[in-house]
Amino acid sequence: MKKIIVTGGLGFIGSNLIDLLIKKNFSVINIDKISYSSNFYNLKEYNNSNKYKFIRCNIGERKFKKILFKYKPICIFNLAAETHVDRSIDNPEHFIQSNIVGVYKLLEYFKEYSQKFSSKLIHISTDEVYGDILKGRTSEKYPYNPSSPYAASKAASDHLVQSYVRTYKIPAIITNCSNNYGPKQHPEKLIPKLIYNILNNKSLPIYGKGLNSREWIFVKDHCEALIKIFKKGKIGNFYNIGSNKNLTNLKVCEHLISVAKKNSILGTKVKINFIKDRPGHDIRYALNSNKIRKELNWKPRINFKEGIKETFDWYNKNRKYYKSISKKDILKRLGNK
Repeated sequence: MKKIIVTGGLGFIGSNLIDLLIKKNFSVINIDKISYSSNFYNLKEYNNSNKYKFIRCNIGERKFKKILFKYKPICIFNLAAETHVDRSIDNPEHFIQSNIVGVYKLLEYFKEYSQKFSSKLIHISTDEVYGDILKGRTSEKYPYNPSSPYAASKAASDHLVQSYVRTYKIPAIITNCSNNYGPKQHPEKLIPKLIYNILNNKSLPIYGKGLNSREWIFVKDHCEALIKIFKKGKIGNFYNIGSNKNLTNLKVCEHLISVAKKNSILGTKVKINFIKDRPGHDIRYALNSNKIRKELNWKPRINFKEGIKETFDWYNKNRKYYKSISKKDILKRLGNK
């Protein structure tokens, strides 16, 4: 059975990707250092599967190199990263160490490994590297202009991967995706935090006036795109992955209130509460995903109404998920400097 390594596999996108890979009959080695956003609940159904193995490891450790040569994966999906903008405002150092230094060390290990074994590295990044996009949509040729320490650290990691492709000829591909939503996402992020508050009859905090616009994609659509890029993507290329559909944070909140009403889950305290905006908050992100649509024949299948209903239903049926997370990590306001 062909082996694939997913780094950061106990997180949101990583666990959804592992689930899809196993269903497509790959054997997956999950590499995760175990941070606050790692959650064993996300993959509990595979604890006894012969297609799944978990190894605690930081991608910057020499242990990671030994894992590569032992298991000989045909692909590494690198999702190991610090990802929350508010946390990067409070403490940028963790983002520099994980997203830049960690990726540098991974590249050094992969460079040596790929010289001896056939493999690919798919480095997963974000649309935030392009910065504020007030009009139009950003293609893969658009210049990087990150606003937050998080986005800057991801931009640096993308450039590192690109430089290793150019200089050392490593077989790597870089992907930049829009905002993901769906089951298993840590409630420091907008949608699962709002769902948590709805389920617990709390007010719904929205930054500023709620007019910040994001392009939303259901996590399973993103994971399908990643697998297609692994199979058919061109080495050295960048691929934007998005839905082409933007919504303001206020609209997202209104969608969730509507879903809660239909489920008869809407307490008297569930009301929108506009709070102080985060520093340097970008107004709008928007990707042009024509390249992956045309070259690889991929497009998202799940529209926002379907996806947000599936997401709400998952959290409602899996309330134990929230109990597996520190309440402080759910409720504490970050990035308010």
